[in-house]
Amino acid sequence: MRTQVVIVGGGPSGMLLGQLLFRQGIETVVLERRSKAHVLSRIRAGILESGFCRLMREAGVGERMDREGFVHEGTVISRNDDEFGIDFRALTGETVLVYGQTEVTRDLYAAREATGGAIVHGVEGVQIHGADSDRPHVTYVLDGTEHRIDCDVIAGCDGFHGITRQTIPGTVRREYEKVYPFGWLGILSETPPVHDELIYASSDRGFALCSMRNAHLSRYYVQCPLADRPEDWSDAAFWTELKSRIPARHAEALVTGPSIEKSIAPLRSFVSEPMRWGRLFLCGDAAHIVPPTGAKGLNTAASDVHYLYHGLVAHFRDGESEGLDRYSETALARVWKAERFSWSMTTLLHHFPDQTAFDLRIQAAELDYLASSRAAQEALAQNYVGLPY
Repeated sequence: MRTQVVIVGGGPSGMLLGQLLFRQGIETVVLERRSKAHVLSRIRAGILESGFCRLMREAGVGERMDREGFVHEGTVISRNDDEFGIDFRALTGETVLVYGQTEVTRDLYAAREATGGAIVHGVEGVQIHGADSDRPHVTYVLDGTEHRIDCDVIAGCDGFHGITRQTIPGTVRREYEKVYPFGWLGILSETPPVHDELIYASSDRGFALCSMRNAHLSRYYVQCPLADRPEDWSDAAFWTELKSRIPARHAEALVTGPSIEKSIAPLRSFVSEPMRWGRLFLCGDAAHIVPPTGAKGLNTAASDVHYLYHGLVAHFRDGESEGLDRYSETALARVWKAERFSWSMTTLLHHFPDQTAFDLRIQAAELDYLASSRAAQEALAQNYVGLPY
């Protein structure tokens, strides 16, 4: 088999790239090791930057997102019982959209299936060959039989644990990582959200986040020790802890109910450089991870897709190489800004085990400054709604 672009990974970044390229007449094959049902069952973030929304529309898959997504014009930040708002629209002219990653992926799968685009599920043993040559190819095993795809370009959209990043030699690849000493315990519940906007809560007991998926489905998180397990937390214990970390008036209004999903996510910052090696280009979690505090994970993957998509169109349609040649440099410049923002939000709002009394007072002063400074709020809002591509 031969195609122009092999996309390794059938998550949202791989599927978005494939749909955008399809609309430009560029052939792709998507390889995914999991089943479609498994991919669509993943519970992930759901805050989309305006740039991501524009890419979805450009890919022709924005109709349901625009109809069902919840526009958010700001957010609430609290410290114990004190709170203040950040007005995104007033400060930047932009908003964000709450629309679950599962729904994004569902829309992208429906579009690819409608166009007959090739996607192979259940692949094993994917290997990349000749990425540093003019004739790369990919092999994989399906149902015990090895297959080969010759191609011009390989897009690595297979996540942090995928094989594409490992294909880049260790002598070329440099990795940067910060692991945070806590996790997020999250639950999904069929209850109305406690507030129209997200609440980022810093308290003497630790961080909490009140989010939502829609008017009847809420997503809540509390900071927890890494040693904890989801089964260590009953629903009652979770709700009690959440109420203790958010302002009293919101705690009193909180509607509780049985959790329909409960999990603990560790937090890390990670970047692998470069994001290109020959004909292999990394996208999203394959190249970088951010803590979820700044809502940048999926959105940073989308900016990678934007740069790679435009580079590939210029390459195949116009014979221009500059976009691909500069892909790693351009993508990483935005990635590191997203890493900085995610790190700063995490540092601002969480409790760290080794914090001193001085550290805690500095953290409180930072929040006080943010509450009283339009300039500080504008900087936060610009980063939250998404820096320009």
